[in-house]
Amino acid sequence: MTTRAYDVAIVGGGLVGAAIAFGLRGLGAKLALLDEGDVAHRAARGNFGLIWVQGKGRPEGEYRSAQREGRPVSLPPYAAWTQRSAREWPRLAALLREETGIDVALRQHGGLHVCLSADELAARAQRMTQWAAQAGNEAGVDVLDRAGVAARLPGLGPDVAGGTFCAQDGDCNPLRLLRALHAGVAHAGGAVLAGHAVTRIEPAPGRFVLRTAHGTVECGRVVLAAGLGTAKLAPMVGIAMPVAPNKGQVLVLERVRPFLPLPLETLRQTDDGTVLIGDAQQERGLDDTLDPAVLAAMAARAARVFPFLRDVRVVRAWAALRVMSPDGFPVYAHSSAHPGAYAAACHSGVTLAAAHALALAPAFAADAWPAAMQPFSPERFDVRAIA
Repeated sequence: MTTRAYDVAIVGGGLVGAAIAFGLRGLGAKLALLDEGDVAHRAARGNFGLIWVQGKGRPEGEYRSAQREGRPVSLPPYAAWTQRSAREWPRLAALLREETGIDVALRQHGGLHVCLSADELAARAQRMTQWAAQAGNEAGVDVLDRAGVAARLPGLGPDVAGGTFCAQDGDCNPLRLLRALHAGVAHAGGAVLAGHAVTRIEPAPGRFVLRTAHGTVECGRVVLAAGLGTAKLAPMVGIAMPVAPNKGQVLVLERVRPFLPLPLETLRQTDDGTVLIGDAQQERGLDDTLDPAVLAAMAARAARVFPFLRDVRVVRAWAALRVMSPDGFPVYAHSSAHPGAYAAACHSGVTLAAAHALALAPAFAADAWPAAMQPFSPERFDVRAIA
């Protein structure tokens, strides 16, 4: 078995790990990105592709188990972190195009959450008002009546009562994004080690030894961003990462004429004309099979928004597993027991890609832990458990 040595190793080649690796390129460290490959429960394969700001930091659109268990579910720093990433997204897209030639199809002209009844709109407006009060309304979320939504989206069904609009929201092609991040790391001289699932991490004086089926990797610093696999690996370096799978499902419709100039939270049209419908969160363990009843409900709601979609054929569907913490918010950690070890996990790999590449990665490069990351520490779960 071979042994390779690097200054920094990132474990996990999905959107979180690849974005951090891209941010570390060219910062003077010999870098390796260890990727298990498509055999992993890779959330990036099923990502809907949204860059989404409105509501982040509130339970709206977030994991609900914390609500059910009576724990706090508001994290205002997540709103600020998300808004920062959204502001940085044009720079990330430009860097990727410049360095790799890959256009990730960034479209950031705003996004809409559509409501299908007056009661739904009133509840949404109240939640967004509360969110703006906590997070600050830098994102500029506006509550729209039906006429306001129709001015942006022709062809609405009669059930649409209104919605909320955020100018910072947008979307991109998540598969191109993943390819571009990997290509950017390789272009800058980093090693992208495909098929290198890390099975064990052995801390040693001044270094970490990573065991894989294809040999050993030694590194001075290690960043664990292996999605669901992080929960198993992190304790090996003294970090607790309480993450679990949450199933999402997506319907893909055939290509149609351009009709959707900006994304909805559960419906978007890609740059090649296909239509994606995604609106499901299920706690089903590692089960990533499709649920016909859920898919039917998703399709029915989409058709209420745009009735012409009833006549558009479904060409495929998929399910994938999100990486969820107990409260649905990101978890970032550094090891006190083994300095130089870090971990990162979240379900917003596209939205937060710019922040991970352009803000979090430089902190890892400096071997410093920003105070701004403390609210995302896994210690917050210990505090709540004691309380």
